[in-house]
Amino acid sequence: MTHVLILFFATFSAAFMATVPPGLLNMNAAKVSVEKGKLNGIIFSLGVSSTIMVQAYIAVYISKFLYRNPEVIDVLFKIAVVVFAFFAIYFFVMAKRNKAKAQAIKEVNLSKKNSFFKGVLLAALNLLTIPYYSGLNAMWNEAGWIKFEAKDITTFVFAAGAGTFSVLYLYTFYFDKMETKTNRFSKNSNYILSALMLLLLIITLIRIMYR
Repeated sequence: MTHVLILFFATFSAAFMATVPPGLLNMNAAKVSVEKGKLNGIIFSLGVSSTIMVQAYIAVYISKFLYRNPEVIDVLFKIAVVVFAFFAIYFFVMAKRNKAKAQAIKEVNLSKKNSFFKGVLLAALNLLTIPYYSGLNAMWNEAGWIKFEAKDITTFVFAAGAGTFSVLYLYTFYFDKMETKTNRFSKNSNYILSALMLLLLIITLIRIMYR
């Protein structure tokens, strides 16, 4: 039971931190809330979180396939080095950039459809989610926090959705209060994500050297 709580907290925290920096999803959650009311903002956030859960589920099975086919593990490690290095640099550059215009709510050219499906569609456009959660799943597996069992997979998927929804909820209800602090908040969170990716990169390099 303890490892399930650790798994939930670790995954929730990772999902929360990945969603905090102002971007397409959280800015549109705020936009929907402002234009159509907070209830529609929540519905939009539920659509996003539902898609994130599906993507996290897919990520688990990608990790499971790779884990059970050790012949591709070496290739995976080499790809992981490139991916983690890219994310480490990306988040660091985003933190350095720290432009005020990041505070602006982005416009999205979509037809006026149900807020839930709008959230689903926008989340589906984010192609970085699956490799991100695949990497997390592999790391948690090495740490012994997750096993490829129904209970652990359910916890991982639910925590990913809950962490994402928590941030979107904050943007939906408190964007007007957060707006003046968004720049500093974005800068700090991006530095943390950059450090996390750097840590994952180091761990992966160590594993390659000692295989």
